Amino acid sequence: MITSIEIKKKALRKYPEYLRNVAAGTDFQPIVILCDKKASNTMADFHRELEDIRSLSKEVKGYGYTIEWKTIKTKLLGTQDLPSRITFETADDYERFLQKIKEVADFRKDVAQISEKFPKLQHWIEKYPHKVIDNSENWSDILKVLDYFSKNPQPQLYIRELPIEVHTKFIEQHKAVIGELLDIVIEDYVNKTEKDFEKRYGLRYDEPMVRIRMLDENLATSYFSGLDDVTIPVSQFLKLQMPISKIYIVENKVNFLTFPLIANSIVLWGKGYGVASIKESELLKSTKLIYWGDLDAQGFEILSQFRSYFTQVKSLLMNKETFDKYFENDLGTPSKINVKLNLTTEEEEQYQYIKENNYTLEQEKIPQSYVIEQLKCLLD
Repeated sequence: MITSIEIKKKALRKYPEYLRNVAAGTDFQPIVILCDKKASNTMADFHRELEDIRSLSKEVKGYGYTIEWKTIKTKLLGTQDLPSRITFETADDYERFLQKIKEVADFRKDVAQISEKFPKLQHWIEKYPHKVIDNSENWSDILKVLDYFSKNPQPQLYIRELPIEVHTKFIEQHKAVIGELLDIVIEDYVNKTEKDFEKRYGLRYDEPMVRIRMLDENLATSYFSGLDDVTIPVSQFLKLQMPISKIYIVENKVNFLTFPLIANSIVLWGKGYGVASIKESELLKSTKLIYWGDLDAQGFEILSQFRSYFTQVKSLLMNKETFDKYFENDLGTPSKINVKLNLTTEEEEQYQYIKENNYTLEQEKIPQSYVIEQLKCLLD
């Protein structure tokens, strides 16, 4: 025979659908739970089961479920009345049985204020009623945030700068639900290719930085008040325009700092796969680019990635001659890349040799005198 605990579990399974109907304003329909389990084989167990199921019934408690009975003849128990189905006849019966009176009342209130302010969210409410409940204490502030963005899409401010009367960390602590709602409320202004909250909704954020060294004193004087080593946010670098002839991109920090001075040129600290962050740079699109990375599989893979953004990229000191001259039998990090890379024939041969043997020659192991010598040959 079905037990009161099983009735509770089955009633709870129907709760999300009940909330969806509440949100949609659908008239309450009796909630039915079928009883398809047989009674126990002993009279003592049978009476204990009957007492259990009756104990939480509307007949005993004054609210809850109503039991419908059917008369059955059994070999062991004789003729007995067994429950055939359990019915919650009213919304009050159902909510009180589940002890959800206050929760549903708050849910109705929240649904009303959300729908009134943003009718667009009705479908979301009906699809995710549990999220409405989970955020019951936050809806007043969530709606303030949605209201601001609906009037000021893509505000280009830091989260802490937004003139919204909520706790300073409120938006940061509730990004998940606010993001779902902003996707609906300001759909036309959402950058759907971005997953990061700030980028997706037009906010400023702590950007990656680009570090630049002026290799020509005239450039430092003309554009940076004499500063020859500057670090700027990516977004500002992407807009940077300077009349220069060459840009060198170097992966190792020490090599970046010690890179020789060259007329009308600058050097960037690439920082590995961070090259992706500067792929929209107008300056890089219109300038000769020379990339110098470690002589290992990853170095060539970064070169390939960089060349996919800027086809004019040439490599520096990433050849067989340099490798054979300074290789010290160091092993690198195995590569799992199996796609065709954007490499020249010479680069591809060196890449395959290094990759197959898992060799590495780090930039800093190449003497400065050799770097200067090769740069001089390149410039000449």
